[in-house]
Amino acid sequence: MQEREAEAEMVTPGEVLGKGSEVKPGKGAYLSHHNNTVYASLTGRRSLAPASPESPDQLFVLFFQTTCQRPTVEVIGHKAHGPVPEPGCVVIARVTKVMAKMASVDIMCVSSKSVREKFSGVIRQQDVRATEIDKVDMHSSFRPGDIVKALVLSLGDARAYYLSTAQNELGVVSAESMSGGTMVPISWTEMQCPLTGQIEQRKVAKVGA
Repeated sequence: MQEREAEAEMVTPGEVLGKGSEVKPGKGAYLSHHNNTVYASLTGRRSLAPASPESPDQLFVLFFQTTCQRPTVEVIGHKAHGPVPEPGCVVIARVTKVMAKMASVDIMCVSSKSVREKFSGVIRQQDVRATEIDKVDMHSSFRPGDIVKALVLSLGDARAYYLSTAQNELGVVSAESMSGGTMVPISWTEMQCPLTGQIEQRKVAKVGA
């Protein structure tokens, strides 16, 4: 085997790069702990490189009492890329579709930085709020075009990040009414159109959070 192997295949966010028992995630890669699988977190070229001999692989030392090392898999972008969503970070996203059990979104910002890649997200019914989960109505929580603030839970299996709005400070931060006005929040579950006074249901982010 060569000292360094570089594969020309292009990968996109969410593609499987290998099992965590066989490779370590490097730049542009992400380890999902629930299934011990390494995924790509950006678009680019897959690269595989051996670990440094001076840096024993602690996973193998711990479990196999040997200094065998896993190669590191990376995704090298063909151009400079912006921020990448990571579990635990807060994102700003636009709702694109609302279904009975989930809402689909396009992630626009990670923290305060705009993304340059296309990242999709999903807010599942069980992740909309922290209480009375079984009573959540997705169509009363979000509408297409809404701007939401959400927490990244993990990278899902369908090339979309799982997002949560369960915390008080998370949820819809900007929405347009059916009359075209920019609505203002009047409670954690309602927003009002300033043009018509009409009230619409939303999972509203806590004002001032």
